[in-house]
Amino acid sequence: MTVTTPIKEDAIQDQILQAAKRLFQVHGLYKVTMDDVAKAIGKGRSSLYYYYKSKDEIFDAVMQLEIGDLVGAIAVAVNSVETVEQKINAFCVAKLNILRERRGFYNTLDAGMDADAMSDFNKTKVIHHGLIMQKEGALLKQILNYGIERGELKPVAEQDKKELVFVLLSGVHGIKREMIIDNNFENIESVVKTFTRVIMNGIKK
Repeated sequence: MTVTTPIKEDAIQDQILQAAKRLFQVHGLYKVTMDDVAKAIGKGRSSLYYYYKSKDEIFDAVMQLEIGDLVGAIAVAVNSVETVEQKINAFCVAKLNILRERRGFYNTLDAGMDADAMSDFNKTKVIHHGLIMQKEGALLKQILNYGIERGELKPVAEQDKKELVFVLLSGVHGIKREMIIDNNFENIESVVKTFTRVIMNGIKK
């Protein structure tokens, strides 16, 4: 009993988060209620409070899951290639492709929000963005250290490395933003190849 209970609870939590994610994608965060989530998994509202105290907690858990999946998928792409240039390229391509696939979810989150709700939501987005930057930054730092150890990159001081990671992340986020504005993700491969080449020209040994 003590072995199976945590597994069962993990499964229920996963049901809650997957159901909530689907509801958020269809109706937006603002319009979804705890009753909606409970109904979607066939449970009473009170049972939801055993796992999450509010819709905000559920949304935060959904986003934690999304961020973990995003960074995990990027890491898989990075680990599938060998050179540091290939790894930086794989990082950027994977990130942009995943965001392209999931933009339907992100685009509907703020549907129907009034000014106050939008203000709160923007604060939440800043927190989640910071978490993404932190996790992706750690992965990029690993890539840079890998390239330095292999002799592909120049040795870099820690502060310079930190700034380089910031520049890389800012660059790929800028590419993402422009592609979203233009609603055109067709040239991901070629754009990232050019971006990676420019970066490599400045840091390769």
